[in-house]
This record gives sequence, structure tokens and C-alpha cells, in this order.
Amino acid sequence: MMQDQEAQSAAVELGIGRKIQKLREKNRLTLDDLAAKTGLARDLLHDIEKGDFVPPVATLLNLARALGVEMAHFFRDEAPEIKISLTRRTERVPIRQRPHHREGEVDYIYEALEVRKHDKHMEPLLVEFQPLETSEMVFTSHDGEEFTYLLEGRLEFRTNDRVEILEPGDTLYFESGQNHSFRSLDGKPARALVVVWNRS
Repeated sequence: MMQDQEAQSAAVELGIGRKIQKLREKNRLTLDDLAAKTGLARDLLHDIEKGDFVPPVATLLNLARALGVEMAHFFRDEAPEIKISLTRRTERVPIRQRPHHREGEVDYIYEALEVRKHDKHMEPLLVEFQPLETSEMVFTSHDGEEFTYLLEGRLEFRTNDRVEILEPGDTLYFESGQNHSFRSLDGKPARALVVVWNRS
């Protein structure tokens, strides 16, 4: 419970909502404009900007694309361009969706593994997937491609017409524009290294 609270407060400290609002205003977009551009509900965008809702990865990717930045922009302070980026384990910040804040939202913890490099083509993440019933799985899609390397636990991957079970050491590479969902099996979380390429 304490870990969940720390992860939620970390999201607020990062100012993700504030950064989204700043970018939206810089691009001279209203909330309605951004909603039309992203397909996200205006009320959801309002809650994200206020810091009342922590957006999942697919939503952040969508917002980053619409606002003309890479997803890592939301996890860092502005800094000069660098060619080599080292992120220490202690510098990573876990972000968790607020449980039961919105019905039908994915519940997982994710950490951006690189937050300093501007204009990168990949988003490396450490993701902890929660155990779910099949009926609780939420399908999502976003532009680009995704690579998953399962570190621990057992993980189920589903699309509209395919189901695969991953064991530790298994990898998965797929086009993320198709509906997809994950759930941990065996009643305990599964952890994976996930690399997302967001086609721009």
C-alpha cells in the first residue's frame, strides 16, 4: 500500500499533468482540441492535467505524439541534448495507476528506464503486470511496435484472435496498433522489460 502511495505521489511530483497542460497551451490547443486530436475524453484530459489521474503508457504515447514530444519528456526536466544517457537504478520513478479510479483502466506499475535523451526512437520501460481475471483484461492499441522480455512470473498476451503465454526469458515483438492486453498468471505480479517504438 505504501509503495502504491509513493508511486502515485511520484507521478504528481514529476508534474506530468502540468507538463501536458503547458505543452497544450504552447501549441494553442484547448482541451476540446486535444480531445479531438487524441480521441481521449475531455474530462479525462482535464483530470490528467489536474493530477487526479495517472495516464497509462498508451495514453502518454498518444499525448506525446499529439503534442510533438517523445514520451520521456514527461519524466524529465528540460536539459541540453546529450549523446549518452546513464540512468541509475535510484533515479527511476515507478508510476502506478490509481486503483479503481476509473473503471476499465489498465492496472500496472511502470518505470521509464531512460529520461534524459531527447528525440529518441525507443521508450524503454520496466513494467509490473498485475494478476487479473480474463473478464478484467483491458485492450489497448497505439501506433508503433513493442518488444517485451519477461523477467519473472508468467504473463498472458492476448489480441483479438491470439493468446500466448510467456515464461521467464521469453520475448515478444508485435505491432502495437492491434488491440492487445496482458495479464499476469498464477496470482502474483509479472515483471518485464518493455521497449516501445512510437511511430511518428
